[in-house]
Amino acid sequence: MDYLFAAIYGIVEGITEWLPISSTGHMILLEEFLKMDVSEGFWNLFLVVVQLGAILAVVLLYWRKLWPFFRKDGKVKISTSKFLLWCKIVLACVPAAVVGLLFDDKINELFYNYTTVAIMLILFGVLFLVVETKNKSARPTVTKVSQLSFQTAFLIGLFQLIAAVFPGTSRSGATIVGALMLGVSRTVAAEFTFFLAIPVMFGASLLKLIKFEEGFTATEGGLLVVGMLVAFLVSVAVIKFLMQYIKGHDFKVFGYYRIVLGVLVLLYGFFLAAPLTA
Repeated sequence: MDYLFAAIYGIVEGITEWLPISSTGHMILLEEFLKMDVSEGFWNLFLVVVQLGAILAVVLLYWRKLWPFFRKDGKVKISTSKFLLWCKIVLACVPAAVVGLLFDDKINELFYNYTTVAIMLILFGVLFLVVETKNKSARPTVTKVSQLSFQTAFLIGLFQLIAAVFPGTSRSGATIVGALMLGVSRTVAAEFTFFLAIPVMFGASLLKLIKFEEGFTATEGGLLVVGMLVAFLVSVAVIKFLMQYIKGHDFKVFGYYRIVLGVLVLLYGFFLAAPLTA
């Protein structure tokens, strides 16, 4: 059953990591009903490292846009445009990386609770509705990833910082809302959000692995592999779906969904659940 549960968690991770609906909120509810027979330490590791599968989907789908090296005249050269893109990605990730490294445990202690998760789900759900309504007749000023300035990239990174501090915000949700507010098109907002996930999630997984001192069994290693593999396969499909969907639709449906989910998390946390542990 644990392998089945690992696959289900991989499905949920693959869907909720890229749609702006908060993987944390979904994992909290799912965890209450599907509990794997593993130690608490490994469980906390699993919830983070399973994201590596989702990252690989971005790497696969956007390899040509992201890989900066190419061979010409027998020499390895670097694409200037792609190098600058990576500089913007790194710059946008600095705020969340600094805060995460310095205050990760304190943030979990203060904010990893049902109330915070529910409030942030609802708050950013409302923001999606407000921003999309305001932008309904506006034309975006940034329609290509290459048009993102370093200043805009850094400001999007500050929105990502909100997600790093407050569980339930949704990393993709925060960065997409921020990008839309800054005049970025939906397509570019989504793509840049995908790109930001690579260093952020690799870093979070590496930090978790470094801190994990218990070691894990062959069975637990198998659970990680299953979860990551399923998350990878589902992520490929979800990313393709989202990029196709936003060509003809806005993000309002995700705003409504977040509000409903936030209310459910709040009610569940208030009436039924035990305190969260991270």
